[in-house]
Amino acid sequence: MKSTIINLKNRPLTQILTLTGTLALLTACSTEASTTTASSAVSTTEATVESTLVPDSSYSEKNSTAISFSDQTITVDGSGAAADGSILTITQPGTYILSGTLSEGQVRVETVDEADVQIVLDGAAITNSTGAAIYVKSANSATITLVEGTTNTLSDGATYTFEDSEDEPDATLFSKSDLILNGTGTLIVDANYAHAIKGKDDVTIAEGTYEITSVGDAIKGSDSLFISSGTFTINAGGDGLQSTNEEEEGKGTLTIESGTFAIKAASDGIQAATDLQILGGDFTITTDGGSANSSTESEAWGTWATPAEDEATTTTEETTSAKGLKATGSLVISGGTFVLDTSDDSIHTNDTIQITGGDFTIASGDDGIHADNTLTIDDGTFSINQSYEGIEATEITLNGGDITLTSTDDGVNTAGGNDASAVSGRPGENTFTSTAEGAGRLTINSGTLVVNASGDGLDSNGSIEMNDGTVIVNGPTDSMNGTLDYDSTFNMNGGTLIGVGSSGMAMSPSSTSTQSFLFTSSIPLAADEAIQITGPDGEVIMTFEASTTAQSLVFSSPDLVNGSAYTITTGGTVSGESTTGIYEDTSFSGGSSTVEVSATTEESGGQMGGMGGNSMPVSGASVK
Repeated sequence: MKSTIINLKNRPLTQILTLTGTLALLTACSTEASTTTASSAVSTTEATVESTLVPDSSYSEKNSTAISFSDQTITVDGSGAAADGSILTITQPGTYILSGTLSEGQVRVETVDEADVQIVLDGAAITNSTGAAIYVKSANSATITLVEGTTNTLSDGATYTFEDSEDEPDATLFSKSDLILNGTGTLIVDANYAHAIKGKDDVTIAEGTYEITSVGDAIKGSDSLFISSGTFTINAGGDGLQSTNEEEEGKGTLTIESGTFAIKAASDGIQAATDLQILGGDFTITTDGGSANSSTESEAWGTWATPAEDEATTTTEETTSAKGLKATGSLVISGGTFVLDTSDDSIHTNDTIQITGGDFTIASGDDGIHADNTLTIDDGTFSINQSYEGIEATEITLNGGDITLTSTDDGVNTAGGNDASAVSGRPGENTFTSTAEGAGRLTINSGTLVVNASGDGLDSNGSIEMNDGTVIVNGPTDSMNGTLDYDSTFNMNGGTLIGVGSSGMAMSPSSTSTQSFLFTSSIPLAADEAIQITGPDGEVIMTFEASTTAQSLVFSSPDLVNGSAYTITTGGTVSGESTTGIYEDTSFSGGSSTVEVSATTEESGGQMGGMGGNSMPVSGASVK
């Protein structure tokens, strides 16, 4: 029985997102291209879907060739394959069932007519100390089927002997043709020369359990790597998962529909030469020892996975880095659970990021989430527990989501801001599509954002616009950074904003705002002390517990009335629990000092600012 699977290697991103939800092994036999109409929220496009013949994970023993291994002896029962010593060569299309242990040898596929070959691993163990264990030299496609309930092993040695002065194959399982892996069995790969699984065309993994140890990259697909399901345990001296073809349009994509991934990589966890799409799955990824091995602290920043002893076998197909999820084109995530502990950026693209869902726990030695161009978050839960800069891009749009982040520099940064960390400064810095003055833009339309920043809280090289949602900023404490830092305007039009930090660079929103705000740079606030803001009639507007010391406060809410006076009481305590720092009104008690501030839309503060602002101490109320 054979079937087909849709091949997405030449599909635009919007079509991939539509089609991958219906990907399955179809019960038809066809190698002809078909035409499908794919729709998205943006447009409807007529496009061609290329179908690659994929043998189903089921097979018929009656119509197959049985091959058994015993030490270095190969027994062939059937046609289409022949043994020459410990080398098995498959020359005809068909299904080949392999079992037993080949202690020193190789399985080769060299079909005469570029046919489709299915290799069934039924408790097979193949070792080749001088080359690839399985080498697909020529075929239309090769499918490796893992029989249910079996464990299969492929291993190689640290030194390869090549044919005709070539430098390939350079992987334990290597294919020059389309490579498909299916079946629910287990494949263990021990790669000691370079890579574990590598395909020069498309690599598709439909299911199975994979335990991979590799001195180089674990799984590589040149034109594309597509994973629809499976369980992956990977320990790689290079990248965990990788696509490499960035030269041809529509190629170099990496798509994951679902699966469970435990990846430890010296370089990138998952890297796409062009576009990376993740629709779901469970991901635990550690790169270069994790965030404790911070790239921002290392004198050898950007030299991951290239120790001197490995230089001879390290490829130069990509720029070495140690990112969690990496793409050079678009990076789209619509779901999944992610635990990322990375020396370099946890999520990175040289172009655009769009996240529409998912649960993220991030510890980064550099940026939590970085896009050179645009970053859009529509939904998802994000806990960025450690980062140099939490979220960074030229343009950032937050349409939803629940985000909490901690950063040693800026919390949210568009195009470098005033600290210039992303455009000039430390070695290995990120670059942007545009670094022109005023190019950055931060737009907040909805969601919850909690920032704990040692540098600027919200930093834009251009403008900030907040239309709805809730934003809480704790920090900074030093006078050379500010809770808000923007070069052009900050239009406060809706939602709730509360920020506390140092006074030296404190800024309010701009006079172009349509929603009133409070701003003061004269509050005495210790860490873990509570603030309560009350209105002219004593009504409680906000109760908040800061996580840092502060002298300045900026607050905006739809509840404020322009021109009215509000009292800020500090030094109190709160009861109960809060993930954001905002508490119920009745939880506040105590309070040692008060400041009266008028709601306004008039801009205050600025560089070396915060001098006076709109605040005035209440007579006789500075200490109770």
